[in-house]
Amino acid sequence: MRVATVLRSGGEYTPEHVARLRRQVPADLEMVCLTDMNVDVEGVEDVGFRYGWPGWWAKMELFRPGWHEDLLFMDLDTTVVGDLSPLLAVSVGPLPIVLRDFYRDNGLQSSLMYLPYDASEQVWDYWLPQSSWLMRTVRQGDQGVLELTWGDGARLWQKAARGAVVSYKVHVQPATTVGPKVHVVCFHGKPRPWDVPEISRREH
Repeated sequence: MRVATVLRSGGEYTPEHVARLRRQVPADLEMVCLTDMNVDVEGVEDVGFRYGWPGWWAKMELFRPGWHEDLLFMDLDTTVVGDLSPLLAVSVGPLPIVLRDFYRDNGLQSSLMYLPYDASEQVWDYWLPQSSWLMRTVRQGDQGVLELTWGDGARLWQKAARGAVVSYKVHVQPATTVGPKVHVVCFHGKPRPWDVPEISRREH
């Protein structure tokens, strides 16, 4: 398995955010960054985009053919605050693992995903022929495409690794602390993790 992330130029994220995530990932795990930039971070392999899709749609390149190993995808503002072993232990089998959206009961959230190498074909075959139309019509971005393709066919982190993955806004901020059983904190929108001193101190 390799850890994967995506960095697209033109936004607020930079190679330093890739380096930040690399520091949080165990050294024995290889890491790859899909990007249109020269990331040049030790321990991270740059893999160029093939399609140039804008904004969050660049994440759809994770589903393209050619990967020969499983991927554990993390958004660049995902923050590892504990041991990744509980997540790695359940990241086996033919089904992907995604998050149940923190605000939408029937939605999916894509900031942390286990992607078996042979589980992406359904998404890719649906996405590629109609990508232009989907980018115009699907309001939830890449997450909406996963809902249209996987539906209830994916496993959920909330069940596979109960209590290990939480939202900063929904779980940590109201409690004013990171619980002892939490291993990964997902951020969505502002603040970013580097703007939260408690989270910054917990980063590896």
